[in-house]
Amino acid sequence: MIGIAGAFAPTYARARTQFLEAAATAGLAIASHRHPLAGSAGEDLAMDVVREGPADADRLLIVSSACHGVEGFCGSGVQVFALHDAEWRDLARAHGVAVLYVHAVNPYGFSHTRRATHENVDLNRNFHDFSQPLPVNEAYRAVHPLLLPDAWPPSPQNAAAVAGFIAAHGAAAWQAAITRGQHEFSDGLYYGGTAPAWSNRVLREVLRTHGRGAQRVAWIDLHTGLGPSGHGERIFVGRDDAAAVQRARQWWGGGGATPVTSLHDGTSSSAFLTGLMALCLPEECPQAEATCLALEFGTLPVAEVLDALRAEQWLQLHPGAPAAQARAIKEQMRAAFYTDTDAWKGQIISQARQAMFQAVQGLSS
Repeated sequence: MIGIAGAFAPTYARARTQFLEAAATAGLAIASHRHPLAGSAGEDLAMDVVREGPADADRLLIVSSACHGVEGFCGSGVQVFALHDAEWRDLARAHGVAVLYVHAVNPYGFSHTRRATHENVDLNRNFHDFSQPLPVNEAYRAVHPLLLPDAWPPSPQNAAAVAGFIAAHGAAAWQAAITRGQHEFSDGLYYGGTAPAWSNRVLREVLRTHGRGAQRVAWIDLHTGLGPSGHGERIFVGRDDAAAVQRARQWWGGGGATPVTSLHDGTSSSAFLTGLMALCLPEECPQAEATCLALEFGTLPVAEVLDALRAEQWLQLHPGAPAAQARAIKEQMRAAFYTDTDAWKGQIISQARQAMFQAVQGLSS
């Protein structure tokens, strides 16, 4: 059994090694979907997939990490711990639930300490039918010039303009305008793209391969960056379907102890989003009953997280920035999405493990 702290890694390369070693130790086969680009240290990048349980299992739990690359520091730790957790593995087997671990859905962002993919796409805004008109985020048009000033840190004038927007419209409107997703500014934040990203295409292939025989599928997608530090908000992220919301709240609500919020009814700390990754599950596995949860762990106050995102995106647009500034921005970005303390890691493992146990019980009910 690995210790909690030992499940987490300081780099993508080390996280991948620990995940692959854990799968091999458990005697599980690994399917690696290699990314076309290299990592920040020249290492190979891949979306690695491990399944435990029979190929014909009719109940499947998906546990995925690094949809938003830098958030993989947290999600990978959960997956590595789970593969070493004999009690957890025995429980899933005893209930006939196969478990699919999708490690580093966005390996490029994980390695390069970015939230976006190599296409600068926010993957969790990229799951659209691109043959149809895309959503328009008019509010983002107003804030885009404020988000990415010519110089970093922002000038007093820029800071005053941002403060003026928040004073006029509120902090929630500022967050919603930025985070909902947009398809107009390819150099901007939360860009949903105009075509499926590499990770989108590969993930759909994985779901078709492993989900086509399942009748009931639960999906826990691991995220960080919203909410109080160490608290795991359970957010329903499937289609706006009353039965699915009720099912998620039955499975993961803990009788009120661990409430499930929703993007659809305004109860979540997240703004309403478009192009969510979970929406592809019923498209690729239409025969299955789908119940999807984003487990969102808090790190820093949302204003600090948004500032880190602004700084990192500014750096992408200014590759000639001084090396010391670039390092500081990347460190700021990592800290916004990963709290490198034993106490925080303990909170993450405890809550993720509970949600996984609840998912198995729910799938078996």
